[in-house]
Amino acid sequence: MSPTLLSVVLLAAGPQISFPQGAVATEQIALRWMHFVAGIIWIGTLYFNNLVATPTLKGLESPVRAKIYPALMSRAMWWFRWSALITVTAGLRYFWMILAADAHNAGDASLAWKWMGWWLLVWLVAFALIYPFQLPHKGFLDSALVRTIAIAAIAVAASWIVLVLNANPQSSNAHLAISIGGGMGLLMLLNAWGIIWRAQKRLIAWTRASAEQGTPMPPEAAHFARWAFLASRAGFWMSLPMLFFMAAAEHYPFLSGITG
Repeated sequence: MSPTLLSVVLLAAGPQISFPQGAVATEQIALRWMHFVAGIIWIGTLYFNNLVATPTLKGLESPVRAKIYPALMSRAMWWFRWSALITVTAGLRYFWMILAADAHNAGDASLAWKWMGWWLLVWLVAFALIYPFQLPHKGFLDSALVRTIAIAAIAVAASWIVLVLNANPQSSNAHLAISIGGGMGLLMLLNAWGIIWRAQKRLIAWTRASAEQGTPMPPEAAHFARWAFLASRAGFWMSLPMLFFMAAAEHYPFLSGITG
């Protein structure tokens, strides 16, 4: 068989590759790739901290923990907070493209701004309402059951409200599913930067000073450690419905066709 004929046969029998044309398709796959990679790092670090690092560090003797904690958590927090920011930033741009397409299909481009505005408002209010239940308390409010019920109720209410506000015959399943999953992700981002990192950077500095200079840990260290733990654990549990709705956006169309 001649080389030319062999080439023709191989091309005919091989996989057929045809890349989508246009800047929109290219931007969307770039955004999704960034979103996936950064999200894996973010959620992976969150799960590592909750399932491995925190229980292990608690079981170590104080001098050993003081040496390990600053190095471990400095690196973990760097990857945690920046991957969270990249994940949500890329996700917001992708979400906007979905909203714009749905608004175009509905014949009113201004709907995209309305939907995004309502979405941001609802989830920012939800974070403000959840915030007090992540603070260390004494007595009744320190109950894990009370915290769980309160945070879950606020998240469910926010999810329902955003579905009602963004309802439209042209609202796609991806639009509505990401309205919930992306909202959970926004709560987790605000937790990562607004609570966990704020607390952890103090704990890292205090622990490093204690290990290197013998400086005693300040009295408020226990408060910040508890605060970081509660916010991290809340993020851990919120990630479960978040991942479901993000996956359902493209693979489980159960929200399409909701009307106001």
